[in-house]
Amino acid sequence: QVQLVESGGGVVQAGGSLRLSCAASGLTLSSSAMAWFRQAPGKEREFVAGISRSGGNTGYSDSVMNRFTITRDNAKNMVDLQMNALKPEDTANYYCAAKRTHWTNTYHYELNEYDYWGQGTQVTVSS
Repeated sequence: QVQLVESGGGVVQAGGSLRLSCAASGLTLSSSAMAWFRQAPGKEREFVAGISRSGGNTGYSDSVMNRFTITRDNAKNMVDLQMNALKPEDTANYYCAAKRTHWTNTYHYELNEYDYWGQGTQVTVSS
């Protein structure tokens, strides 16, 4: 059984930082492209950051570019999202997602491409 468990969410003031982690079990992380998505109340779930199987290719939404960094440690089956210079508009529930793929250097940003999802961790940024 595949499980993705997010942690690290919380309440932070604008301009602050948080680091989210995603622990995977039941799958070999190195066989999966990974991503973080987020969903704010009343809005659709949106792509935040993605990383290829190898970790050599990453992508970000325009809204988080140069503020967020996605990394992975395949040996530990972990994916992290470092979030700096947080803004109130970053407030959302953040989800980790995994996509089984043969491609080693491709990240994916379409929600419906992903096979497994975590339960999410709440991030609240106060102004």
